[in-house]
Amino acid sequence: MATVVALHAHPDDEIILTGGTLAKLAHAGHRTVIVVASDGHMEQFDGAVAPRLRELQASADVLGVSRVEHLGYADSGHGPILYPNPPGRTMFVRADVDEAAERLASILVEERPDVLLSYDRNGGYGHPDHVRVHEVGALSAKTAGVTRVLNATLPRELFLGLTAPARWLGYDATAIRNGYTARADITHRIDVGAFAAQRMSALAEHRSILEGRGRFARIARALRRIPTPIQAQLFRWEWFAEEGLRPAASGPLDDLFAPRPLRPAETQHTSSDRS
Repeated sequence: MATVVALHAHPDDEIILTGGTLAKLAHAGHRTVIVVASDGHMEQFDGAVAPRLRELQASADVLGVSRVEHLGYADSGHGPILYPNPPGRTMFVRADVDEAAERLASILVEERPDVLLSYDRNGGYGHPDHVRVHEVGALSAKTAGVTRVLNATLPRELFLGLTAPARWLGYDATAIRNGYTARADITHRIDVGAFAAQRMSALAEHRSILEGRGRFARIARALRRIPTPIQAQLFRWEWFAEEGLRPAASGPLDDLFAPRPLRPAETQHTSSDRS
């Protein structure tokens, strides 16, 4: 059995891009670990543990995740204004990349994962904490000797028609058009339709989001009202782009642990060795 560590920016991000994959891996008997950079709060909170971290643990339990860790940073928010750090905490976007990578690397050394799941270099739609996840994930993988990094992403082409909704949500339309990953560069497409109900049950644990008044909260509540069979088709796939791997000519791989396709130069070298 393998070990997979998934690095995410905020509590609830684990559901959006990797929830089905984590559930599928755990169901198959693999060890899964979630590391979240930020506690999901831009302000002070009551108690020793951030409420959204408690919700993350409950969500992880539903997904079958074995371990959850927090790198110790606060949420940076998304928008034109970067607010001051909350007392005693640093917003993730202000984190020293080397320091954050060392914190993650210490976990990677303990877990010795076969695969690290991170984010694409665009941070998806350009959220600064998501961009920082890519930076920290890439550096920590080198430090800890993790040889396989798969960046959770979406086909960019799916979002070309969503620039108007992106503005409605307050996101920059240009960032959406240029974000995520071109379909031709995606190396893995994982079928997670069978885990739609489990993924929505995990989302239900993020009560701070679902009970909020913002637009994302309304979207999350609307998603939960979609019947499971329809969800299984609408959200059937989760996509990844593996660092240093060219997509196979036959299309994305359907298994994180499938044999990696040889590059043309490697194929030629192998053929000459056999002759």
